[in-house]
Amino acid sequence: MVDLDIQGLAETLGSELQRLKWRVTSAESCTGGGIAAAITSVAGASAWFDGAVVSYADRIKRDFLGVDQQDLDRFGAVSEPVVRQMAVGVLNRLDANIAVAVSGIAGPDGGSDEKPVGTVWIAWAHGVGQEPLQADARCMHFHGTRAEIQAQTVAEALRGLLSIAESHRK
Repeated sequence: MVDLDIQGLAETLGSELQRLKWRVTSAESCTGGGIAAAITSVAGASAWFDGAVVSYADRIKRDFLGVDQQDLDRFGAVSEPVVRQMAVGVLNRLDANIAVAVSGIAGPDGGSDEKPVGTVWIAWAHGVGQEPLQADARCMHFHGTRAEIQAQTVAEALRGLLSIAESHRK
């Protein structure tokens, strides 16, 4: 079930992407496909969405998305370098114009002093035509149950995609 805020964000994103003739993709760890589910809840999403990668295991991050094993070992999956590589990897792998990647600790267990439950890294990557590839990342600290942290992550991921799309209005 997609909540109304997420549904509205996904619908608005779809409209913007259709206007731009862009395609979107996602690489998801802690949301387990929640971003893709939100996007595909919009009728006609096939016009701007081909697919996504649920990269829960580090092996998938490394082997399919091209994340550097040394960065996984040094920084962990929930880190800026890893999530940036996930975003760029899925963007290139699925031949989209814009991508989002998420990796975090949704809980209720798995947190640490350094990375408590609710810590989520989100990265957005985009590149169109001759525009150089750009990737931005942000660390978020969400609160609530596992489902609430996942929903907050999906909403923030969609907001970031929408912001990038809207910044490319001509």
